[in-house]
Amino acid sequence: MAKQLDKFKNVLSHAKEYGYVFQSSEIYEGLSAVYDYAQNGVELKKNIREYWWKAMVQMNENIVGLDSAIFMHPKVWKASGHVDAFNDPLIDNKDSKKRYRADVLIEDYVAKLDAKIEKEVKKATKRFGDAFDKAEFLATNGRVIGYKEKGAAILKRMGQSLEKEDLADVKALIEELEIACPLSGSKNWTDVKQFNLMFGTKLGASAESAMDLYLRPETAQGIFVNFLNVQKSGRMKIPFGIAQTGKAFRNEIVARQFIFRMREFEQMEMQFFIKPGTQKEWYEHWKEARMKWHMSLGMGEDNYRFHDHDKLAHYADAAADIEFRFPFGFKELEGIHSRTDFDLKAHEEHSGKKLQYFDHEENKSYVPYVLETSIGLDRMFLAVFSNSLQEEELENGTTRTVLKLPAVLAPTKAAILPLVKKDGLPEIARKILEDLQWDFNVAYDEKDAVGRRYRRADANGTPFCITVDHDTLEDNMVTIRHRDTMEQQRVKISELKDIIAQEVSFKKWLAKM
Repeated sequence: MAKQLDKFKNVLSHAKEYGYVFQSSEIYEGLSAVYDYAQNGVELKKNIREYWWKAMVQMNENIVGLDSAIFMHPKVWKASGHVDAFNDPLIDNKDSKKRYRADVLIEDYVAKLDAKIEKEVKKATKRFGDAFDKAEFLATNGRVIGYKEKGAAILKRMGQSLEKEDLADVKALIEELEIACPLSGSKNWTDVKQFNLMFGTKLGASAESAMDLYLRPETAQGIFVNFLNVQKSGRMKIPFGIAQTGKAFRNEIVARQFIFRMREFEQMEMQFFIKPGTQKEWYEHWKEARMKWHMSLGMGEDNYRFHDHDKLAHYADAAADIEFRFPFGFKELEGIHSRTDFDLKAHEEHSGKKLQYFDHEENKSYVPYVLETSIGLDRMFLAVFSNSLQEEELENGTTRTVLKLPAVLAPTKAAILPLVKKDGLPEIARKILEDLQWDFNVAYDEKDAVGRRYRRADANGTPFCITVDHDTLEDNMVTIRHRDTMEQQRVKISELKDIIAQEVSFKKWLAKM
């Protein structure tokens, strides 16, 4: 656990030092759980968004995009259930006066059981070496089975209690597990209460005539209310999908773990409209497709797992999360939900407008079912960044900090380095920079010894360094250095574009799906 905390602290400090993420309004002591994406962060975020969009929209002829407004008619949120039921179970510690999400406290307790399982696996790996069979060990070891069963039982009870809105039992569970306040260590808890998460605002020129509005807590409803517009204008046939990325806002009382849980965040969602009765096959299809997308980035199969929901939303008939191993344990990264026909029927009822699809093959109209995939862009950013940040011991006994971002996502694809700031080398380096800028985000760096510049580029996540030296004046060749292997090769200047393109192209990476 201490190692995980140290890793997380390194992630936070590295994100700031290298221009990825800053605390919002930092000069005014910041704003809790609100962050700004800096010069490198905005590029990484953009590249993740584009990687998702290309795979989801461009590579699927039956999925189209949408950009709906953040402000929506307040009836939208009444119809969706957010006004009445968009709540978190909160609990206060009487001694520390700190407020927590009750479900998160319980989930963190279970995460400690998962950490114990990992510890048992590491011990067994060390003990048995190459003969170690991890799958068999997880299935047969008594301690591991005990931890698993205890964790599953806790989550099942919590899910059932929340579903029945039995908040007294949620508190009882916290007390039975002897969960203490993370700040004070006190176990003196208040009752659990529900708290609505939507931010309210007003629309209008004067206070008297202003309309009460909400900042959207999710992007999905913009897709549902535009279902018929998109279907008719695009002449879309079932099955088809509508994808959207954009900001959402939730008044999280317990917002923590850096950009994992924020009050202003960005979602990447796709709502797939299907014929009723086909939801099971499409649910399995999108579970598999979305996991393949994650695997295409090469961040390690062991870092992902599916978690099937014990507690289903009232409108869902199946739901699963893709969880990722963050520095603070396995947590939800993406959700795949079979939402049935709840959303469109609810908007039909509240708007008085028909939101149905006429199926020419069956010669009848029906309200489509919906299969949803929803991933947090900020969480994906954190997953990529934290997994990529590594400390490596080199053969010469030194260490280097390297951000091994998937090359397709890296903010800067190459750094152009003149060996010295004279003899015409900067002029050649600048010319290379200007040529590559048309196709890639590249940087120029002439300060310090070239070794220091390599280390700076490594820590910044730049896949390639291109060094211009005195031989370049004679042979028009440069040295290209690969971040991950530190291997260097001599190549022609005219070959640089193709070499970089081959490593950072969307096609190369997404073809792994």
